[in-house]
Amino acid sequence: MKRPTIADVARRAGVSKGAVSYALNGQPGVSAATRQRILAIAEEIGFNPNSAARALSGASSRAVGLALSRPARVLGIEPFFMELISGVESELSARGYALTLQVVTDPEAEVAVYRRWWGERRVDGVFLCDLRADDRRVPMLEELDLPAVVIGGPGHTGRLPHVWSDDGAAVTETLEYLIALGHRRIARVGGLPGLLHTELRTAAFERVCRRPEMRWSVTVSSDYSGEDGARATRRLLSSTERPTAIMYDNDVMAIAGLSVAQEMGLAVPGDVSIVAWDDSPLCQLVHPPLTALSRDIPAYGGHAARHLLAAIGGESIGAYQDEGAHLTPRGSTAPPRAG
Repeated sequence: MKRPTIADVARRAGVSKGAVSYALNGQPGVSAATRQRILAIAEEIGFNPNSAARALSGASSRAVGLALSRPARVLGIEPFFMELISGVESELSARGYALTLQVVTDPEAEVAVYRRWWGERRVDGVFLCDLRADDRRVPMLEELDLPAVVIGGPGHTGRLPHVWSDDGAAVTETLEYLIALGHRRIARVGGLPGLLHTELRTAAFERVCRRPEMRWSVTVSSDYSGEDGARATRRLLSSTERPTAIMYDNDVMAIAGLSVAQEMGLAVPGDVSIVAWDDSPLCQLVHPPLTALSRDIPAYGGHAARHLLAAIGGESIGAYQDEGAHLTPRGSTAPPRAG
């Protein structure tokens, strides 16, 4: 696709290029209504005079973009993204690149951000997170021919290179450990439904829980926040057939779940075992320390950044499978009590 020009704005607004110039630069010569129409069209198609000048000069922005469609209140306490961004920044800063981060309200707003960044030459490439099945962002970025790296997979990434780890294997390892301890009633507090990594984890969980020795299993969806994790835990532990073990899709929810269990007078791990995903330092600061799925998240971000910089440099980049999460047992898991 061709990046927008002043001629494109003029044609859509039905005015001359001079009128567009007056409107964009705040000069007299156009009516207030025409000025507003021109400004709205320029914003819609991603044109501004500064980006146009940069395009003519052929200059690089020396920046890459990351737009996240997550509630800001959740991102602010989410160790995964903070660690991921630290790894990305470490790699980018060593190469003289900056990270442009924008939090948006929904996937539609995220698509608009990528189009605007592309039209304005604001960034040289982007990261794509929270992949969905049949994700419309993938063909859009392919159409724009904007260098991009998907953080996630496998599958549903189109022609875009991606960096991923095997979440299904991590879920299987965790469940096999809990089953070996003697747990037969296991629950999972999962993340946002519709995200590819959530669906892959759910599929692995259901596959293992179909084994004949399992008596009962369930996955409850959440938004990754501590409040939602606490609510889900309270419902699970108040049910007639209470789980003897719960695994959580992040550590914030697992810590909230630990608090709920203790609030209800249940012993961890005697009455219920708890496993967290993403082993931030928080997991070792609570009592008992949480069994967790551990991985080097900053390194994961660094690998994604290296691949994006290589793509920006014109190299042919494919898929890269990073090291998967591995189980680190601690004091929050043990065999269930008899009965």
